[in-house]
Amino acid sequence: MLKSYFKKGVVEAGCDEAGRGCLAGPVFAASVILPPNYKNKILDDSKKLNEKKRLLLREQIMQDAIDYKIAMVDHLEIDEINILNASFLGMHRAVEQLQTKPELLLIDGNRFKKHATIPHECVIKGDGKFMSIAAASILAKTSRDEFMEKIHGEFPAYSWNINKGYPTKAHRDAIREFGPTSYHRMSFTLLPLGEQLSLF
Repeated sequence: MLKSYFKKGVVEAGCDEAGRGCLAGPVFAASVILPPNYKNKILDDSKKLNEKKRLLLREQIMQDAIDYKIAMVDHLEIDEINILNASFLGMHRAVEQLQTKPELLLIDGNRFKKHATIPHECVIKGDGKFMSIAAASILAKTSRDEFMEKIHGEFPAYSWNINKGYPTKAHRDAIREFGPTSYHRMSFTLLPLGEQLSLF
């Protein structure tokens, strides 16, 4: 089972994002404060869980959390500031919306842009180590998946209901055939380098 805290007696907010490696759509981020000594036997990194378990856990997290917030950074902002900064911005936006002020931010990964007033700890593969980060990973992932399924209706040829904007063969084949959409991240390599030039 994952750990329930990094520092005992401190109000911690776990933070994570979803969608960094996608070719289309926004990046979503979440920040979650769980009760002290929270226990959940199936809570884990969202990438290790199937969709059914993620959706079940999302409901449990929303019900059990002391506080949680989800934020989005769209594809235009990603192109403007780059995906790493967009990921940091999304986590900052989620933290800023929390009603309960955390005393420590637990960040999934090895880098973070320092918050103005709240200290942070970066934890590599933190979504597989701490409950609050795993909870944030699930809220970010399920929220982003819902968004991509919704916009799939606008551009069904790209199979976003299945690939969620990630660079699958079907997604890249659709880019080859129909070109990029208004949701694609134009700063990303949408097709292998030799083919990329022909899009523009």
